Amino acid sequence: METLELSLFVSRTNAICKNMGAALRRSALSPNITDRLDFSCALFTSTGELFGQAAHIPVHLGSMAYAMKGLVKKFAWEPKDVVIVNDPFMGGTHLPDVTVITPIFVAGSLAAFAATRAHHADIGCDSAGSMPLSSSIHQEGLLISPCYLSKGGVAVEETRNLLESRLKNPQNTYADIAAQVSANSRGVAELKKLASRYELSGFKDALRALMQYANKLAKAAIKKIPNGVYEASEALDNDGFSSEPIKITVSVRVSSDEITVNFLETSSSVQGNLNCPISVTAAAVYYVFFSLMSKETPACAGSLKVINISAPQGSLVNAQLPSAVAAGNVETSQRIVDVILLALSQAIPQKIPASSQGTMNNVAMGSASWDYYETIAGGTGAHAAGRGLDGKQSHMTNTLNTSVEIMEKNYPLIIKRYALRTESGGKGLHHGGEGLIREYQILEPTKVTLLTERRILPPTGHFYGGNGSLGINKLNGEIIEGKVALELKKNDVLRIETPGGAGWGAMSP
Repeated sequence: METLELSLFVSRTNAICKNMGAALRRSALSPNITDRLDFSCALFTSTGELFGQAAHIPVHLGSMAYAMKGLVKKFAWEPKDVVIVNDPFMGGTHLPDVTVITPIFVAGSLAAFAATRAHHADIGCDSAGSMPLSSSIHQEGLLISPCYLSKGGVAVEETRNLLESRLKNPQNTYADIAAQVSANSRGVAELKKLASRYELSGFKDALRALMQYANKLAKAAIKKIPNGVYEASEALDNDGFSSEPIKITVSVRVSSDEITVNFLETSSSVQGNLNCPISVTAAAVYYVFFSLMSKETPACAGSLKVINISAPQGSLVNAQLPSAVAAGNVETSQRIVDVILLALSQAIPQKIPASSQGTMNNVAMGSASWDYYETIAGGTGAHAAGRGLDGKQSHMTNTLNTSVEIMEKNYPLIIKRYALRTESGGKGLHHGGEGLIREYQILEPTKVTLLTERRILPPTGHFYGGNGSLGINKLNGEIIEGKVALELKKNDVLRIETPGGAGWGAMSP
């Protein structure tokens, strides 16, 4: 296939994923999907290899890319089947992220899969927002092992009954799952049209050409990194049950056209929920190296085959059942990115930014009648070419903050302040970006869980740049811990000050 034709093929497949995302956003009910855009859409080959995606959320897409090959082998697929799963130990991330998979048949043969993954604030957890301060996955809500949501177009009552028996507001969650099914249907229809332009054999040839081309570009990018072994260590503040920092150590071996990332010296799994399934760890690793590839590199399995990952079972970054994992997806994944970038800064300093805020600042809240969850942006790290960005989601998240109007319309809250946190970025030749301040006034008794990082250990400056400012959580003006479960009263005020990005380079004389 000619390069131009291949480029058009890539654009068309990615456009299908964008259209799936647009359909999901329009048909869902919850602000998590419609406003925060906490969802991702992708296309996979008949054997489960990623070949198309929209620019959605890296931790969703990378984990699906890692795990889909194993998932698709579990079923004898037929037209109009739909499978649902959220099991973190079978390719998921954490329980609120529910994945819906639909096969695509062309000329009677299984040709591909459409998949959506979306965050659901109610997944049957006792804690509001389904992001608890947990010590076991069984405290985190309903674990859905891969099963049919519908078979041959007929809803599977057993699955629906399972959902309705565990969820607090099942109709709301089920409506958003139905929106995912609808988005998949959009992907099925559009991919069938695309495949018909090539016929089935030509479509499969195009996929093979895509994988080969992506692999070629990925190898070319790796060759620009000097061969060698680059090591670094970072740490998470604590797991919410102990005050001890949690070490993540990485060794990155670059050899010709291959990368090996080894987490051998990383801490063992912890009591709290910072543990990472291997699929989430893979997503963070993929994100870093894909970011170093040229813009022309297709985001597909071919570009990821140059990366090898080694992580001991039972470690923080290869957690096993029944480890708690709710924050591994959102917090530990960020620190994995930080530590790999720190290691690579030894090899290619001009291409690697200083540490960004290094947390998603998770706020989960609600009562018996409502659930809400959001992440809050912060500063990004400075780099050789300039300062960091202010108030941006970075690295493993790509969501938006819910607008003040939507928050106050849907929930018993007032947003008293929403502003940049001045002077929070690290100093240096180039300054880090500024964090944010978000202040909530509670209008009725509400349970809140905070899962936040960089409250003790700051974002790391690179090349003598200054560290970013620590994040701060306050309740009624008093500083509270980074990971905490709260029961708030009417008119209590919760204030989150997010970390600034770190600086890059020494200050000029």
